[in-house]
Amino acid sequence: MTTGSRTPPLPGTVGRRGFLRIGGGAAALAALPPALTACSGSSGSGNGKIRIVGVADQQKPVEELLAAYRKSHPDSTFATSFAPTDQVQTVVRTQLAGGNAPDVHVLFPGSGSAMSMVELAKAGLLTDLSAQKWTQGIPKNFDAAYRYEGKTYLYSAGSSVIGAIYNKKAFAEAGVQPPTTWSELLDVCATLKAKGIVPIALGAQTPWVTQLISYALVPNAVYAETPGFDADMAAGRATFADSGWADALGRYKELQTKGYFNDNPNGTTFEQQTSLVASGKAAMAVQVSAVLSTFRDATRTPDDLGMFPFPGGDDAAKLWIPAGIVVGLGVAAHAKNPDQAKAFVEFLGRQENINAWATAVSAIPFQRDASTRIDPVLDGFLPIIDSDRAVPFMDQAWPNAEVQPAHFAAVQDLLAGKTDVKGALGQMDTAYGKKS
Repeated sequence: MTTGSRTPPLPGTVGRRGFLRIGGGAAALAALPPALTACSGSSGSGNGKIRIVGVADQQKPVEELLAAYRKSHPDSTFATSFAPTDQVQTVVRTQLAGGNAPDVHVLFPGSGSAMSMVELAKAGLLTDLSAQKWTQGIPKNFDAAYRYEGKTYLYSAGSSVIGAIYNKKAFAEAGVQPPTTWSELLDVCATLKAKGIVPIALGAQTPWVTQLISYALVPNAVYAETPGFDADMAAGRATFADSGWADALGRYKELQTKGYFNDNPNGTTFEQQTSLVASGKAAMAVQVSAVLSTFRDATRTPDDLGMFPFPGGDDAAKLWIPAGIVVGLGVAAHAKNPDQAKAFVEFLGRQENINAWATAVSAIPFQRDASTRIDPVLDGFLPIIDSDRAVPFMDQAWPNAEVQPAHFAAVQDLLAGKTDVKGALGQMDTAYGKKS
C-alpha cells in the first residue's frame, strides 16, 4: 500500500465521546462459517497453539505481523481464521459464552454491539491488558473506546474515517470532480447517471454496510448544531425521530428516490458493491477507509481509486465527518494459552507494529512518531479532523446492543419501501429505550 508522509496532530474530537467501530451485525447464522467451525473444533486441545479469529479486513495486518512475530518466537504456533463481520460476531460471541473462545479474537471499540469491548468486559469475558506498555500511549480522549472501569481490554491501531471511495476513471469519463457540498453531490450523481454509470454502489444486503451513509450524513445534520446530542439522548431530552437524524435519513432516501443507487441495494452484498466500483460500473461507494485495501485488491489499477469526505451539508468550509477507532483485538478471559496470547498483543503494541497495522487498513495510528506515515488517500480528511470537526461513529454512544441492529433493519425497510423516515427512526428510538 502506498503511504504518505504527513503526520497530523492526534485528532481531538475523534475520540471525545468515546468510540468506535467498523461494521457490525447480530443476525443469527443458519450455519457456522466453515473456517470458524474448523477453528472451533481444535480449541479444546490446549496444546499451545494460539487461536486467533478476526474479521476479513484484519487478515492482512494479522498475517503480516504474525510472520514478523515468528522471527523472534520460532516456537510459537498459531491457528488463524477470518470471516465477514456479521458471521464472526455471532460465532465468536457464542464461543465466548460457551467457554470455547479463541485466545485472541476480534473486538469492537466502545459499546453498542454484542462484540463490543464494553459489553464483553461487563460480562467478564476479556483479559485486562493494562499492564502492557503500549496502553500508556492511549490518549485520554479514547478511554471509552479502549477501556472499561479504568482497565484496558482492546488493542486497536488507530482511527478510520468514513467517506466516498471513488473510481477516478469513472469520474473522468463523466467529466466530474469529487463534490464538496450536498448540492454538488446531487449534480455529480445526476451527471454520472446520465452517462450510464451507477453513481453510488450500495451493498445493503450486508447489514453493516447499511449504516455507513447514515453515519456520513449525521455529523452535519446533528452534531454540527448539537454537539451534546449523545448526552441529550442519554438523559431523555432528545430522540432520533425529533432530531437531525430525520434530515440525514431523508437525504439517504432522496439518493434512492433519484435513482442514484444500483438496482436492488437490499439484494447487493458488500463484495458486489466493491466489484461495482473497482470495475468502474459504479463511480463510488460510501465506506470506511479500513476497507480501502479490499477495494484496491479488486482492481488491476489500485491508483485509480481515491477517497473524499462525503459531503452532508452545503458549506464545504464547515463539513463534519465521522471518524474513529478501528476494529481491534482482545484476549479472551478463558483463553487456553493466555500468556502467549498476551505476549502477541504486547508485540502488536510496539510503535512500528502500530504503524504497520494502521497502514494496512488506511487508519491514523493512535500514537505516532517520526516513522509514522499516513496513506495519502486520507489527506483530504486530515484538515477536517485537525479542525475538530470529526465525531465518533454514532453507535458507540448507544446504551445497548439493540440499537445498531435496529438501525440496520430500519435502513433496509426504508430502502424496501416498507417504512418511511419517521417509522425507521421510531424503530431506533424503541430499541434505544431498552435496558442493556
